[in-house]
Amino acid sequence: MSTASSFKFARSPRSKAASLRRNAGAWAALACAAGFSLLQGTSVDAAAATAWPDTYQARLAIWALIETLNADLLASHSATQTLTEWCAAHDMAKDPKIFAHLQRIAKPITPEQRRQLEIGPNEPVIYRRVDLTCGTHVLSQADNWYVPSRLTPEMNAALTETKAPFGRVVRPLHIRRRTMAVKILWRPLPNNWEMAPPQGDHPRHPLVIPALLFEHRALVYAADGKPISEVDETYRSDILDFRR
Repeated sequence: MSTASSFKFARSPRSKAASLRRNAGAWAALACAAGFSLLQGTSVDAAAATAWPDTYQARLAIWALIETLNADLLASHSATQTLTEWCAAHDMAKDPKIFAHLQRIAKPITPEQRRQLEIGPNEPVIYRRVDLTCGTHVLSQADNWYVPSRLTPEMNAALTETKAPFGRVVRPLHIRRRTMAVKILWRPLPNNWEMAPPQGDHPRHPLVIPALLFEHRALVYAADGKPISEVDETYRSDILDFRR
């Protein structure tokens, strides 16, 4: 069931996002019309989550949710803002605010990344690996290579000394994103599911959902058109962990 796929965009991310939104909305409507029961799970936050049952309708709803968030990210200038809105809309924490928890690891920048960031071989670049959380939920893991000379001293200090996410810190630069690639890491339904009869249901069993769902690679630009960062973001199953 867990097939991965990736693609480069032949059309603009906003065009792709609009198409995904239309499909996701249709799938969500189908799932709601069909209706499904949920298995009660253990409370992990103020908004206690429930397990997803292993049914066709649940898989359809999960696919709609994944594609909805995917589309929202593609159409957004800030992943931080999109995750904040997702957390608030799904009542995942009393205070729907995103925090960046720094992971102390190193990942050198490649010559190709330097070319994409439009910098020379000696330009300083800082690598920042974080878990982005809302309440108790780890929504994504992000690798970020940013050019400190293109940020203000206050921004650089915030990125090294606080839990503020990158998107919130650099918001005064009026950033925009250009998504370079998307990779779907797990599909709750098989390829061409819409052409086949629904799979058998196991409503008394929880659906086993892997930790990692999909990945985005993007460049972040300031208002002056200069790239300030390259990000590699992996979105986790916690995005589905809310009361329904």
